[in-house]
Amino acid sequence: MRNLLPILTVLAAILALWYAAVAPMNIRVALDTAERAGESIVPEGALARRDMSVWRLMAANPNQVAAGYTLERPRLPTPQQVGQELWKTTGEMALRGRAMSKRSLIYHGWITLQSTLWGFVLGTSLGILGAVAIVYSRVVDMSLMPWAIISQTIPIVALAPMIIVLSSQFGIEGRGVPKAVISAYLCYFPVLVGMVKGLRSPAASQLDLLNTYNANGLQAFLKLRLPSSVPYLFTSLKVGIAAALVGTIVGELPTGAISGLGARILIGDQFGTPLAIWAALVAAAVLAGFLVTLLDVAQRVTLRRMGMQA
Repeated sequence: MRNLLPILTVLAAILALWYAAVAPMNIRVALDTAERAGESIVPEGALARRDMSVWRLMAANPNQVAAGYTLERPRLPTPQQVGQELWKTTGEMALRGRAMSKRSLIYHGWITLQSTLWGFVLGTSLGILGAVAIVYSRVVDMSLMPWAIISQTIPIVALAPMIIVLSSQFGIEGRGVPKAVISAYLCYFPVLVGMVKGLRSPAASQLDLLNTYNANGLQAFLKLRLPSSVPYLFTSLKVGIAAALVGTIVGELPTGAISGLGARILIGDQFGTPLAIWAALVAAAVLAGFLVTLLDVAQRVTLRRMGMQA
C-alpha cells in the first residue's frame, strides 16, 4: 500500500485534470452541434464564436457545457469514453474469440510488439558492443561517442522515411525490418551510455587488486567490470525498451502500414475518429508499462541472485 498510494494519487490527479480539460476543449464542437440541431446559441454562428475565448463561450452557454462530455467525435474524449473504446477493441473482442481480429488492438499491439522486440535486441546488442569498445579503446572513445551523441539530434520523424527508402533500395521487403531498425536507432543510445558508465564504475583500487592477482583483461571484464555494470544496464534497458516502442510506432506512420498501433493512430487521424486514436495511445502506454515492469522484475531477480540490493 505504501508504494501503491503515491501511484493512485498521481493517477487521480491526472484524471481530475483530464476531466476538467474536456469542457473547454469540446465547447466549440458542442455549440456547433447544438446550433445545427436548432438550439439557441450565444452568439449565433461559428464565425462570431471563432475569436471568443472558450471561457466566455462556456459562461454564455452554461447549458451546453455538459454536452461536451458526451460528443461522438470530441476533440478531447473523457477517460470513460476512452475506456469504453479500449474495452470494445480489446476485452470485448477477446471474449468473443476475436482477439487477433484486425479490428482488435490486441492484434495491432502484437504487430507493434514484434518489431519493438527485434529493434530492442538489435539496439541493445549494438549498445553493449559499442560500450565495450569505448571502454577498452581510447581511439573508439574519441571517435564513436561524439557520433553517437550527434546521431540523437536527428529527428526520428525525418529519419524514418530515409530508412524505409534505403531498405527498399537494398531489397529488404516488408515493413518489419525498417521498423526494427528505427526502433534500434532510438534504443541503442541509452544502452550505450548506461553500459559505458557501468563498465567504468569499478574503483581504481578494485582494478589494482585484480592486477595484484595477475588477472588478465578478460578476467577483469568478467569478474569485475561486467558484474558492476549490471545495475546500470537494467536502468538503461528500461529507457531503451520504451524508446524502442516509440521508434516502432513512429516507423509505422510513414510506411502506410495497416497493422500496428501506429497504423491505428494514423487511420484514426485520417478518418476523424479521436476515440480510436486515444484508445491506441492508451494501449501503447499499457504495453510500455508492461515491458518496463517485466524488466524491473528481471532486474530484481538478477541483482538478488548476484547478492546486490535491487
